[in-house]
Amino acid sequence: MCVSSAPVFSLFLFDPLKTHQTLSKMAAGLFWRKVEFVGAGKSSVLRSWFHGSAGLQSGSQSGFFPPVEGAMLPKGSFDNKVAFITGGGTGLGRAMTTTLSQLGAQCVIASRKLDVLQQTAEEISSQTGNKVHAVQCDVKDPQAVSQCVDQMESLTGLPDVIINNAAGNFVCPSEGLSPNAWRAITDIVLNGTAFVTLELGKRLIQKQKGASFLAITTIYAESGSGFVVPSASAKAGVDALYKSLAAEWGRYGHRFNIIQPGPIKTKGAFSRLDPTGVFEKEMIGRIPVGRLGRPAEIANLAAYISSDFATWMSGAVIRFDGGEYVWMAGEFNHLCCVTPEQWKTMEAMIRSTKGS
Repeated sequence: MCVSSAPVFSLFLFDPLKTHQTLSKMAAGLFWRKVEFVGAGKSSVLRSWFHGSAGLQSGSQSGFFPPVEGAMLPKGSFDNKVAFITGGGTGLGRAMTTTLSQLGAQCVIASRKLDVLQQTAEEISSQTGNKVHAVQCDVKDPQAVSQCVDQMESLTGLPDVIINNAAGNFVCPSEGLSPNAWRAITDIVLNGTAFVTLELGKRLIQKQKGASFLAITTIYAESGSGFVVPSASAKAGVDALYKSLAAEWGRYGHRFNIIQPGPIKTKGAFSRLDPTGVFEKEMIGRIPVGRLGRPAEIANLAAYISSDFATWMSGAVIRFDGGEYVWMAGEFNHLCCVTPEQWKTMEAMIRSTKGS
């Protein structure tokens, strides 16, 4: 739901089928502008091939890329290390906490909802045999962040691994955004990440202790995206923050890296970004790997980046999206739906074209 000063309605919330048909027609229109070179008299032949397909892939290729969800690193890779994960109670944060705990880390998870955190901490501790601490924290509030770090220091000492994962997002036309809607996202994503990073960074510097910082952003932090403008702007700011500090704070023993995930299905994110479920098929259709990501997959990547196996990695921005970004960026990538027989017909039509 949009956080706005006036009611803001999206077409897909009311008529998913009509929205799908509209999007397909729009995509088909874009395709046909690209094949006008074959001539108006011949375009009807091709039109029948691609009508309704919008150039999307079937997803059947996902069988070549099955997810492996067990812990990738050797057991004990995080023995005697403390990991601090914001947004650690649910979704991607929970998955990363689980993997780090399996690998030996003593984890501290933080978010606003203490009851959710405590339940997650108990479940992961029971599963892995390693203690997980739950600390309430509203990352939007610098004072709350300072108190959270105080509590963590008393429990575990300062962390060796910091993962800024807390986020907020919703889909909304930009003309419907209010100042409160803008702040609701940017305060969590950009300000929250900055407050946590600076509070911990300053204390670590004072104690002369090195650490690995990791931020979870998104592929559209790089490209921008309509309908999620507060999130796109804030995530781009986080990318700039971490790249800047990678250059400045390496001298203190601090590494900073970024993961830009594509669509990874979690209940919390998809309930706000795809509430009707109508867009999931379109998402899969533009991912060359042919499927959505799994939380355990990003957890393995986060564990590697944060581990001693990756101490030469700093300032890196890792796109983790099954190829979605490059597929959307390529001008003619939608032609993947053309069959070999259709290519032969198109080639003959192109060869017969006269003039420039």
